[in-house]
Amino acid sequence: MNRQPIPDSYDALTEEEAIAKIRPIRDRLGKSVVILGHHYQRDEVIQFADHRGDSYGLAKAAAMDTGAGAIVFCGVHFMAESADILAAPHQKVILPDLEAGCSMADMAEIRDVEQAWERITAVIPEDEIMPATYINSSAALKAFVGRKGGAVCTSSNADALYTWAFARKPRLFFFPDQHLGRNVGVKRGIPLEEMPLYDPMAPLGGLSKADIERGRVFLWKGHCQVHGRFTPEQVDYWRGKHPDIKVLVHPECTLEVVRKADLVGSTGSIIKTIAAAPAGSKWAIGTEVHLVNRLRAEHPDKFITPLVAGICLCSTMNRIDPQHLLWVLDRLEQGEIVNEIVVPEPTAGEARLALDRMLQIS
Repeated sequence: MNRQPIPDSYDALTEEEAIAKIRPIRDRLGKSVVILGHHYQRDEVIQFADHRGDSYGLAKAAAMDTGAGAIVFCGVHFMAESADILAAPHQKVILPDLEAGCSMADMAEIRDVEQAWERITAVIPEDEIMPATYINSSAALKAFVGRKGGAVCTSSNADALYTWAFARKPRLFFFPDQHLGRNVGVKRGIPLEEMPLYDPMAPLGGLSKADIERGRVFLWKGHCQVHGRFTPEQVDYWRGKHPDIKVLVHPECTLEVVRKADLVGSTGSIIKTIAAAPAGSKWAIGTEVHLVNRLRAEHPDKFITPLVAGICLCSTMNRIDPQHLLWVLDRLEQGEIVNEIVVPEPTAGEARLALDRMLQIS
């Protein structure tokens, strides 16, 4: 494994120069490499992806596409970890820029989650509560869930995860995205007072014994910095400007925004909804701006606008640029692996249990 910063000779290239150099290298590498691109990735990079998808779709692609010796993951760190866990033993997973992380995933660290589990299960029996982690989490958290009998979920299958979990135990510990967890709970009729918020920075998580005894879904104080920027006032603005507009938002948005929206869906669901919408329909979409702009370009027969313009991009995802992609592909052609992501055992094995359950639930 070789981890090093991008050489100046690549960093000095313009995006256009890097793109021109990528094409012939990609052609020569052929099926020895598969490139996975998340929907939030910039157009200059995702054009080279063999598979495009959300977190769930790309995790599934990593598990199924075993022909290539190298998987270049144009996404963020937790996604590349999941790919390494699910990939075949002979496959190497590469993240073009190791600084491409996830602020939500960073909001839950394993020692804090383990401490929360101890505090909650000191009040209620451990066999009454099922742990579940959103895929936007570290391999260590997925491993914790795996060895405790729980599962990973994505925004695509979070509702199915709740059904699966409650068929087995009466309570759920869901982390790290409070908004996804709360939105699914409300949709299922769980009262807000039965979904206490655990704050790892507060004494005893900010929960009393009564809070824990009453809780059915324990949420973690974490959120997406992109989807957390949307507000009810932005929904009102677009409805005032276009009374016939439909508002479509991601379930990582706050409950207040979700309640005002016409439709709520995962990244994959948003794409399918817009593709199926009639010509001339109007849409304000509350998700990452690269995806919204791509949908607008792909569907010129519809009016499509971001719920708020400009600021709602995933800055860490945006770190993957043509220069980094060129660098890792160029080194691959020379027989060198740089920026390999490796999840060691036993973490990988325990996390695989939770990810396999995710795939089965879906």
